Amino acid sequence: MPELKPYRGGYYLWKYVPSLPGAIIFLILFFVATIFHFWKLHRTKAWFCLAFAIGGIFEVIGYIGRIAAYNSTDSVIVYAIQNVFLLLGPALFAASIYMALGRIIRSVRAEKHSLVRIKWLTKTFVMGDVVSFLVQAGASGLMATGDNATLGSHIVVAGLVIQVIMFGLFIITSIVFEVRMRRSPTTEAFDERINWMSQLRTLYAVSALVLVRSIFRVVEYAAGNDAYPLTHEWMLYIFDSLLMIVAMFIWGIWHPGTLQKYITADRQDVTVTTEEAEAKA
Repeated sequence: MPELKPYRGGYYLWKYVPSLPGAIIFLILFFVATIFHFWKLHRTKAWFCLAFAIGGIFEVIGYIGRIAAYNSTDSVIVYAIQNVFLLLGPALFAASIYMALGRIIRSVRAEKHSLVRIKWLTKTFVMGDVVSFLVQAGASGLMATGDNATLGSHIVVAGLVIQVIMFGLFIITSIVFEVRMRRSPTTEAFDERINWMSQLRTLYAVSALVLVRSIFRVVEYAAGNDAYPLTHEWMLYIFDSLLMIVAMFIWGIWHPGTLQKYITADRQDVTVTTEEAEAKA
């Protein structure tokens, strides 16, 4: 039977023995979802979705780490691996989400409706995501040592807060774009092949899932090592694992990779299709 073992002296890395069945189930789910994403990436050649697929790899490595931790709760390396990769995977999801909005806007030639200049839209949010990623990456390793665990936890919270703020601003930017488009749609917005509203809903859904997960993580680490969230594993699986696997499947099924061809396509062909759609209306 596995037992909770101290890392050094009386300091415990874990507050519970990680669930082996839970880790195996989510390892399989994330592995399948990641393979699916790389297949979609191969088909669409939408390289802005590469970060999302790599985020899936991070999740897979994280759950391999939790499986290894089942019999090694005293291993600082195993703890650090699962902690780092599960924290950082969603930050990579966010990078692709941010890049998708700019492509939605360009696909319907609606740059004038963007709250942030289209030239800076993707750069602004991705840069914020990179800062959040680096802060979390630099701090998550500290949490594996007793002396610096509290400091590492505080820094991780700071990185997660940056992520939450950027997502909040991103969702506001997306909503403003949708409102302006509804009031004054571009000609390309009537092209049924682009289906920009469906793409925007996918963006909203996945953004909301990552945002809720990030808020949970802020609460989890801000509450401290001995608080309920970090001492009860079910909260991680409900408010992180489940939300992120749902996000991966939503993004994979309603994949935004189809937008790529409309950004680079001959606009004359799109205009003809649009005029036909308007004539039928």
